[in-house]
This record gives sequence, structure tokens and C-alpha cells, in this order.
Amino acid sequence: MKKTLRNLITFSLLLMGISANAQNRYLDEVFTDVKITDSVVFAQNVSIEPMLINLSPALMPIYCDIYEPVGDTLTNRPVIIVSHTGSFLPPVANGQPTGSIKDSSIVEQCNRWAKKGYVAVAMGNRLGWNPLSTDQNVRTSTLLQAAYRGIQDAKAMVRYMRMTEDNGNPYGINPNKIVLGGQGTGAYISLGYATLDDESKLYLPKFIDQSNPQIPIPYVIPVYMGNIDGTDMTYAPMLDSNGIPMVDTSTGVIIPLLDSTSPLNIPNNPTYSNDINLAFNMGGALADISWLEAGDIPIVSFHCEKDQYAPIDTGDVIVPTTGELVVEVMGSRTVQHYSNLYGNNDVFLNAGFSDAITNQANINNDNYEGLYVFKTPSPSTTPNAYGEDYEEQGSPWDWWDNTTYGLLAEAINGIPGVTSPGYFEANALLDNPDMSSSKGKTYIDTIQGYLNPRIYVALNLGNASSTHNVIDYSTNIYPNPAKHNIMIENINFTINSIDIYNVTGQLVMSEYVNSMNTVLNISDLEKGIYLLDIKSNDSSIKRKIIIE
Repeated sequence: MKKTLRNLITFSLLLMGISANAQNRYLDEVFTDVKITDSVVFAQNVSIEPMLINLSPALMPIYCDIYEPVGDTLTNRPVIIVSHTGSFLPPVANGQPTGSIKDSSIVEQCNRWAKKGYVAVAMGNRLGWNPLSTDQNVRTSTLLQAAYRGIQDAKAMVRYMRMTEDNGNPYGINPNKIVLGGQGTGAYISLGYATLDDESKLYLPKFIDQSNPQIPIPYVIPVYMGNIDGTDMTYAPMLDSNGIPMVDTSTGVIIPLLDSTSPLNIPNNPTYSNDINLAFNMGGALADISWLEAGDIPIVSFHCEKDQYAPIDTGDVIVPTTGELVVEVMGSRTVQHYSNLYGNNDVFLNAGFSDAITNQANINNDNYEGLYVFKTPSPSTTPNAYGEDYEEQGSPWDWWDNTTYGLLAEAINGIPGVTSPGYFEANALLDNPDMSSSKGKTYIDTIQGYLNPRIYVALNLGNASSTHNVIDYSTNIYPNPAKHNIMIENINFTINSIDIYNVTGQLVMSEYVNSMNTVLNISDLEKGIYLLDIKSNDSSIKRKIIIE
């Protein structure tokens, strides 16, 4: 009697452990409520955004929203930072209804991560460039400068979070487990952050204005824009009598004014580390594939195959507002080709993911682990009411209140060249005609279903050893429920043995396997719930099965 009771208690505890695993922190939503601390100033820096309304550059705050799970007792939580889209311009001015930390897709993802136990951060960045210039050099230089400032701002964001941990840790973070990602324009920031580690990478021929062959000028000059990390004080250039920046003819470098009244970059928390553990991108692209090197952090990429603004392979960035070309970039498929080639994503390969979402990804990703390619529907060939042609989808995870956007756009710009209401609403739907909350959330289901397990493995967030977690993830049991036979397989490790216990804790079946897969005949077992103890590579995992 005592033995039976002891076995029942043991089995109950094991089932409790399985139940906990079924609702696994960081993989599943284990919290119901989220606390949002909004409009947190994480940095102040000089922005050219005022130039959009004919004002001078000015020192401006940069904001973020911070999401935390309510009722959480942990104080060492990993951090996921995500940067929004928007073409480095405000909504409406960018020709889009999106472009802020309040974008629906940003809010949705941050809420989901917080409910899973993370601290999630929606990060803003400095805006401003000149997409309307007829001079390609101006378009290219101002866009690259905007992206460079965005990378500096993201590094300031990471340093800010580490600073808070050192000053009372109000957000309860683990400063050694930080992930950075971005959507659209924010993806340019995250990919640049993950790969731009050497100033020399800024001086490739395509990043240099060679309109004057005698004095080629780099589009991005750290001496006055600040170093890659944004941790030094820099100043506006010295101007000649015609108001043109003065250049050192021997070096081709613009001469800084060194005037305390004219800073161009101000360091924010410069003593803290910029290191992150993983980057992800939803769309966007990398400025040049030479930036990506062996030993870089793992990257997870999501991309619509026919995204017309940011190519999935190699191609030109196109300005959404004008359709003008800017600069050649490398998209997610090229990024993942080299990330896999260099072994940077081996942590994902070693985990041996074989879930349904991974299997779906592998159909279209050319066997590049870390890449999810979305096949979106072909656009309609029937123009909208204003004679505009529909475009390929590039961000189907976005949604917005189209009526509100239309009214705002009309209030700011009027309706150029048309008299009927609804022009801006129609224009916004050209590359997302069936935009809706349910559609966007469905895409986010897939994105987080693919991304979150990879974050989990890269950050080693399991309670057991990393080997245990890898074995757990790469072990599959099917069918479940079962009647006659079950297949047990692990695509990375040899399974040494399998023990099956009934609800009383009694060992009812034991198999020596010494293989990566096996079929067990369970037809002699009675209907009910059983516990499998699977031993592999000096680790043991528990799985529940149901026999019908």
C-alpha cells in the first residue's frame, strides 16, 4: 500500500512537470496581463527630423515602450527589443500608415513576448532623410546616414537596458540575454547592428559619392556622425564661404567645426556593452553582404519572396513614396545563405527542430536554417478606383485603422489630383489589399512560432542543461494518442533506452534502443495515460502519451 501511494505521488509529480513543460515559459503565454511603461526616454541625440518642416537639426528625446508580465516574480528576465518600420520617416510622410512604436504589429508582438515571460521593448529611432531628391547621391547618402543613426540608436537602447539593470533593475532584466529585431526599416537596423563592427566596412565603392572623382566623399563619415557605437561626441562640419562643408583634400574627410554649440552626435551611456545574443529581421535587408562574417551572432529572417521594396535576394532598395532606386542591398535569402555557410546558425541546426512550422519553412527556404519565406498571393491586375496598380505584399503582418489613416493623411496633405474621398485609404492597401487584424495576427502566429524556439535555444533559457533542451526539442513522438504503435525519433542524438510507466508509477515496458529512432508496439497496454522516460546522451526527458 505504501509503495503504491509512493508511486502515485511520484507519477503525479512527473505529470505536474510535464504540465509545466506544456506551458513552458518563454515558449507559451504563461501570464495573462501585461504592464506597459510607455514613452520612456532611453536616449537623447541630435536629429535631422526637424528639417522635414524646414527647421534646423535639434537635440531630441528618443522613446521606447517597455512591456513586462504582470505577477512575475523573476528579476533576471531576457529582453527582446524590436524596431518599427517606416522608411525613416513619420507615418503619412513616409506614404504609409505605419512607422512608430505604436504600430499594431509591434504592440501585438511585444504583448505576446511579455505574456511569455520576456521584457519586450518597442524601440523608436531618429528619423529623417531626403527621398524626394532627384539626385541619386543625395537619396543614397541621406538614407544610409539615417540607417547609420538607427544602428547607433539601437545600440543606445541596448546600453540603456544594461544601465537600468545596474541602477536598481526596475524592469527585472538579465543583461546577458538580449535579442534585437526589426520590421521593415527596423530590419535594416537589426541586420546592420548584427554585422557592422568595423568602420572600414563603410568605405565600399557603393557607399562613396564619386561625383567629383578628385575628392570622393563617403556617404557616412564617423568623424562627424559619430562612431559605429555612437559613443563619442562629434560636431557639425566646418563650412566655407558658400556654406559647403570643408574637406581635407589629403584625406577626403570633412573637417569638423569642434564647436560645442553644434554637436551632431551625443553619447548615451557609453560605458555599457552593446553586445546582443541574436538578431532577427522581418523584411528589410543588409547594406552589403561583406558586412556578414563568420562568428557573427545567429540571425533569424522572415521575408515575403516578392517584396518589391526590399529584395529577398540581391537588388535595389526602392523608395516607397516615389519608386526611385536608392542602393543595392542583400535580402534575407542571401543573408541566410552566408549565415549558414559560416556556421553562425549552427545553434539552430544542433537543436534539430522538426516541428510543423519548421517543416513548412523548410519547403521554401533552400535548407537555410533560420529563414522563413512567405509566399504571398499575386496582386490583382485590376487597378483600384484611382487607376493605381496593386503591388506585391511585403509586410502582411501589419494592420491599421484605414479610415483614421485616410483622415489624417487628407488633413496633412489634402488629396493630390483627385476629388473623391478615400484616396489615401486606397493607396495604403495597394500592397496589403486584404489587410486586417486577423490576417496580421495569423502571420505573427507563424513568425513567433518559428522565432521563439530559436530564441529559447540561442539564449539557453531552459531550466536544465543545454544538452537536455536540445534533446527535448529534437525528440518527436507520434502518433499521440496512439492505439498500436508509436514512433520515437531524435534527429541529432542516439536514444539509449525508453521506459514506460503507468498512472500508478509502475514500470510497464522497457526497451533498449541504441538508435536515433524506434517503433514501439504498445497494443498490449491498457487504455490510459502513460509516462515515457527517454534516455539519450546522458540526459533524460519525460513525455506523456495517451493510449486509446
